[in-house]
Amino acid sequence: MVQLYPAIDMKDGKCVRLYQGDYNQQTVYGDSPFDMAKSFVDQGADWIHLVDLDGAKDGTKPHAEYVFRIKDELGVSVQIGGGIRSLEDAAFYLDRGVDRVIIGSLAVKQPELVEEMLKRYGGDRIVLGLDAKDGFVATHGWLETSELTASEVGKRFAAVGAKHIVFTDIAMDGTLSGPNLQATRELADATGLQVIVSGGISSLDDIRAVKLQAEDSTIAGVIVGKAIYSGRFTVEEAKEVVG
Repeated sequence: MVQLYPAIDMKDGKCVRLYQGDYNQQTVYGDSPFDMAKSFVDQGADWIHLVDLDGAKDGTKPHAEYVFRIKDELGVSVQIGGGIRSLEDAAFYLDRGVDRVIIGSLAVKQPELVEEMLKRYGGDRIVLGLDAKDGFVATHGWLETSELTASEVGKRFAAVGAKHIVFTDIAMDGTLSGPNLQATRELADATGLQVIVSGGISSLDDIRAVKLQAEDSTIAGVIVGKAIYSGRFTVEEAKEVVG
């Protein structure tokens, strides 16, 4: 089964989408992340993928109240990424009942710290978030690019207990041009991690393609954002496809 993760990117208290991760190219889709999450849950979503874009840039948590309210009031599983740069940041969310935190930049910058997080909380709650630009992992809200490939980083953490990885091809994100399934498949095959596809989903056919790849690989989920906001399909329709 492929898990569907409707995405809510939060910036300045609103629901937005960026184009290829560019903070200067954003579209606002709603004034309330909570209301957006409720509409997704009403359509059958059992997970919500949250990203704090302000946190990704400066390490703050200006949207924490929305994260906790969505978790506490909507009875949905929640994963949050953006600005989690310390064990205390991870604990801030996980100890309050949030299901998963997504660790991005730290996996490259401070891998030993991520290993410590995995030891404390386990691979079901600490999720790697690897965003690739031309094959190399980008960090700090996609503003910097490292010299490591996603597979190199994934293998390292698979060896110390990581289980899940959110993989985004930045060139595809927010473009509605289809996901980079070849790179995603290569990452799944190289690491054995449960890979969640992110970036570029534009149609139900894209989701069907992910589901097809998942049949004989460890691809396990798909994040959908802009396609829902722009009316390409609904959460309900996407849920029917993933089964």
